Amino acid sequence: MKVLIAEDDPISRRILEAMLVKWGYCVVTAEDGEQALEALMAQGAPPIAILDRLMPGIDGANVCRKVREKENGTEKYTYLILLTIKGSKEDIVSGMEAGADDYIAKPYDEQELRVRLSAGRRIIDLHKELTTAKNHLLEQSRTDPLTGILNRRAVLSELHAQMARHHGESGRLSVALLDIDHFKNINDTYGHAAGDSVLKECVLQIESALRCDRFGRVGGEEFLIVLPRADESNLQAICGRILSMINSNAIIFNGISIRITASIGAAAWDGIESMDILLARADKALYLAKNSGRNCMKISIPAECAVMAEY
Repeated sequence: MKVLIAEDDPISRRILEAMLVKWGYCVVTAEDGEQALEALMAQGAPPIAILDRLMPGIDGANVCRKVREKENGTEKYTYLILLTIKGSKEDIVSGMEAGADDYIAKPYDEQELRVRLSAGRRIIDLHKELTTAKNHLLEQSRTDPLTGILNRRAVLSELHAQMARHHGESGRLSVALLDIDHFKNINDTYGHAAGDSVLKECVLQIESALRCDRFGRVGGEEFLIVLPRADESNLQAICGRILSMINSNAIIFNGISIRITASIGAAAWDGIESMDILLARADKALYLAKNSGRNCMKISIPAECAVMAEY
């Protein structure tokens, strides 16, 4: 593990560096507070720092304070140890209040320093494990467990964010609701395992047809596709490409070839209407597509809610 030593006395700095290297640490050194702060703010900064309390320029306590300000609201954490020749409670308290995790009074005992570094290392390792676990749980909360794409809540959140980003800009955003045709018949004929395979394969086909657009599963066999760069002029082409991809690829399940089709209801956003109204227009267009024989698309344009094209 990488450790920063910030010590203005060159002899003390070299002694510390030799000890830490002997214990298996990768050491970065700084001669004053400015160098220490620069090293701790850099990409790939050491997760542990030993800082002399009294240094020219920025002292160790202020380095701690600035590091904590920088880390506030982020997942990054640096374990900070202050070295001090002052033993008063006031100095210890002020250093800890500035953000230090531990302190060692000079002259320090070698074994005590080694044990305190080991404690810091455990804290850093635990922080990494907790951060990884938190990110994993966050990803699980946003992901549909079967298909691996965004779940209903996450894709609606994505749509909300895109609408906020492009509010007032007509023609900068569209949505599409896609529903797999006769999905219940697939489950009834081939079983739910086959239905799961169809859903996962359909996701792959949608991904192949799209580029950087986001989509998620909002129901059993229904998907919401957020198209931040689509307007009335290219919405038909995008939806047609999706349907063509799904139509042209049979799904093989236990040696059986299953062909599927889908229906799409799409709506171009006017930059002003609410998310509920936009989705209601897309849902109405999907209803029209399914009532028109399925395997087609219907597109609603702002204010008119009219059929613009079909596939």
